Amino acid sequence: MTSHVNRSGLTRRGFLQAATAVAGLAAGPGLLGFPTVHAADPVVLRIAGTGVNQFQQLADKAKEELGITIQYTSLVSDDVVKRAVTQPTSFDLIDSEYWMLKKIIPSGNLRGMDTKRIKYYDDIVPIFTKGELPDGKQVARQGTAPIKVSYLPSEFDKTFANEPTQWMTLIPTVYNADTLGIRPDLINRPIDSWKELLNPEFKSKAAILNIPSIGIMDAAMVMEASGEIRYEDKGNMTREEIDKTIQVLIDAKKQKQFRAFWKEFNESVNLMASGEVVIQSMWSPAVTKVRQMGVPCIYQPLKEGYRAWAAGLGMPKHVSGKKLDVCYDFINWYLSGWVGAFLNRQGYYTAVLSTAKANMDAAEWDYWMEGKPSQGDIVSPTGDKIEGKDAVRDGGSFWERMGRVACWNSVMDEDRYMVRKWNEFIAA
Repeated sequence: MTSHVNRSGLTRRGFLQAATAVAGLAAGPGLLGFPTVHAADPVVLRIAGTGVNQFQQLADKAKEELGITIQYTSLVSDDVVKRAVTQPTSFDLIDSEYWMLKKIIPSGNLRGMDTKRIKYYDDIVPIFTKGELPDGKQVARQGTAPIKVSYLPSEFDKTFANEPTQWMTLIPTVYNADTLGIRPDLINRPIDSWKELLNPEFKSKAAILNIPSIGIMDAAMVMEASGEIRYEDKGNMTREEIDKTIQVLIDAKKQKQFRAFWKEFNESVNLMASGEVVIQSMWSPAVTKVRQMGVPCIYQPLKEGYRAWAAGLGMPKHVSGKKLDVCYDFINWYLSGWVGAFLNRQGYYTAVLSTAKANMDAAEWDYWMEGKPSQGDIVSPTGDKIEGKDAVRDGGSFWERMGRVACWNSVMDEDRYMVRKWNEFIAA
């Protein structure tokens, strides 16, 4: 992801940490509640994951406040899984989505994250710790809901725990309720249903995400909305349901419904910004980036609800000693607020809402989280204007969006069969 460096001055937090570093960290980690500063003994932290969170500003801030040099490896989603399974010593932290864990955890390459070492563990949104929204409402369980894969029975287990334990698979960072992106200036009529993705009106102007565990869930939302298929559980389809779903997609492809099948969010940005595509599977940072380019783009709320996803930071089992401490320091810093506020401006939701709120002004928080009209310009994480006064976030408030999640990205029991059939659709 291309980003423009926007260095801030030394914060109060930075000043206190710098003072701690100068004092030689005599009191050890956690003094004043802040992570250890490692500037006196430079440390490189290698983070592998998709590019959507890999901002230079974040790396710069980690260097400034922690003395840690961040080294990113940007991969498409399927390659994150492959890297975790086949090359676990090539990274120190992995930025993984929760659906990936069903493929990664059985390898035994990740260690459980010790919740006793996570300063803000009790403040993490209960989507991840209880399977609930902060108001107690249960979130949808269809697909790989985070609560299904959040915990291990012990630190080095290869199976998931059925209830919360001391050991988390990932420490959550960001999540969102995804929908279709549209070009309102080129469509010129209301769009309110997932079924529009296969509307012949958009022949050769539609695109779908070519990551099987995500694309199949978009397809399922389309099929249910159109009445083509009724699933018992679209997050865990039978072979018959998979066959029916893929056949509808193949038929649509033969009718030239799809302009493209994208894997990396910059591809979706280019398709939408150019006007080659007017309706497609889309991610929040892609919508933000199109708007930064001055091109109209809406993350369209749909009456059937949203397909949700979540991501977090995980640690391979080879990490030990000082590097282990550095990883925990980085994660605690990540949850402490500056990063959360930065990523909220991307349109994401963050794992610890209270610390992010403390790092945003009231008008920003009201726009991004409360669904209220903006009081002035709304800017992206990189400082580019994306909305003017009186704009309202697509889909409204946090409660409206996360409260209307219908399913999550998924790895099904019939995953191998589904992936094979999906690839047949792409190759058809």
